[in-house]
Amino acid sequence: MTELAQLPDGALRVVDGTVTALVAPRAGLIELPASIGEMTSLRHIDLDGNALTRLPADIAALPLLNTLLVYGNRLTDIPTALGHAPALRHLSLGGNRLASVPDTLWRLKGLHSLNLAENELTEIPRTIGDLVELRMLDLGHNRLRHVPETIGDLPNLTDYLYLSDNGFTSVPASLGRLNRLDYLNLTDNRLTTLPQAIGEMTALRELRLYNNRLATLPDTIGRLSRLRELHLMNNQLTALPGAIGELNQLRHLDLRNNPLRELPEAVGGLAHLVHLDLRASHLRELPDNLGALPRLEKLDLRWTKLERLPDWITTLRHRGCAVLL
Repeated sequence: MTELAQLPDGALRVVDGTVTALVAPRAGLIELPASIGEMTSLRHIDLDGNALTRLPADIAALPLLNTLLVYGNRLTDIPTALGHAPALRHLSLGGNRLASVPDTLWRLKGLHSLNLAENELTEIPRTIGDLVELRMLDLGHNRLRHVPETIGDLPNLTDYLYLSDNGFTSVPASLGRLNRLDYLNLTDNRLTTLPQAIGEMTALRELRLYNNRLATLPDTIGRLSRLRELHLMNNQLTALPGAIGELNQLRHLDLRNNPLRELPEAVGGLAHLVHLDLRASHLRELPDNLGALPRLEKLDLRWTKLERLPDWITTLRHRGCAVLL
């Protein structure tokens, strides 16, 4: 086992004579010191980007451990005992080789953040809904085929939810109960529709849906009154609901590489819109009221073959808007 003396200089942080943190990211470590279980004052462990293949079970017995970061190692399993770590609030296990995690992990009801991204997980159990203090959850870049309905039982999920790059074709309507969530990423899946309940996620500021198979959007999307960014690149959208014009805080609308045949006039009512990306659409004309968007700074029309270039394009350019054709 690695001895304390073999840790990088400065890895052990001492406060008032007590070791409170072990910070050794990208230090080439392949194992942890044998004595780590005896360091009972440890509150913070950062071992991201090493080459660890296992975690000692006694790490879970550290009574004050608040943060455990082991992103980007070579872990294939997690000790069952980790689910009993009494003070753990932040746990990052992403970027490893985990095909599963122990059932005890879902007993960490005090967790505020959980990162399981970039592993080989195929299933998340219903008991994820027991982690009621979670504020941040990252399950992206795994092999999940569905999202458990109980994900809607996380009332304190506020900062972000990453579900990108898995393989599911739908998400549960229970997502609508996450009405305090700021950021939702569902990119790079196989989604063909969104639940109507998406409109209940009224705290959303950023919604990323690119690289899916969406053919329509629900009218309820217009209820997302705080939304600032909507990313829809590389889907199968041929039209947008008129309710999109109700997104009165929207700054960024990315619709590139969709077979859009019509753009609703309601888009011209998005008074805060700064960036509109319509690259490679099937549009042949544009609503004239786009030219009156007061804050538009960039309109991207490359690879969109309009039958007629609107006169207002010149007006936009004169007031400083970048129009790319």
